[in-house]
Amino acid sequence: MADPAMPLQNRVTPTGEIIATPARGTMMGNRGGAFHTAARRLSHRRWKTKAWICCVLEFKGRHREVMMPNRYTELFFLDEATALAAGHRPCFECRRADAVRFALAWAAARGYGKRPSAPEMDKALHPERTGKLPARTAMTGDLPNASFVAWQGQPHLVLAGRLRPWTVDGYGPAFSVPPHQRLNVLTPPSIIAALSAGYWPMVHTSAQTGW
Repeated sequence: MADPAMPLQNRVTPTGEIIATPARGTMMGNRGGAFHTAARRLSHRRWKTKAWICCVLEFKGRHREVMMPNRYTELFFLDEATALAAGHRPCFECRRADAVRFALAWAAARGYGKRPSAPEMDKALHPERTGKLPARTAMTGDLPNASFVAWQGQPHLVLAGRLRPWTVDGYGPAFSVPPHQRLNVLTPPSIIAALSAGYWPMVHTSAQTGW
């Protein structure tokens, strides 16, 4: 069994990596099922299905023991912006209103005549979040709020045209980069499009300070 004194490997970074840290997240999610062992350690896999979702921590009084056998692998995020960067979308059960807003923004960005289903969005997102597409670059001013880029090898949140370094506990002070500096974009292109079309995710309260 896993050492109860050691943090579980269940915290997701903006790059999609799953790490172990004692810091708590503000949102939960999963990747379509269980990919942990009976010892509550991750297997060699990093997802079960294409249904990668982002959920609230509390819903209808439900209680779960994390990483139980034959249950989905619970994952945690600093905030929704982090979850989106890692390729997770809002859950249609516990966050239905947000999920509908996200799907409508997705439809507007792509010129769809109707709201896409969750499986349709998952199918489009999967190659984007699993590294099957070429790396993308952009200038900070061309990206929507709440997207993520890599600056000096570390993930940073784009907010009001400036960058904020991401940590497991929150965001560092905002700073500007040269206006023509092109940076690697971490948030998948389909989610960038939804953000550009007006979807606003939950961002950690630490982003409200340090300006």
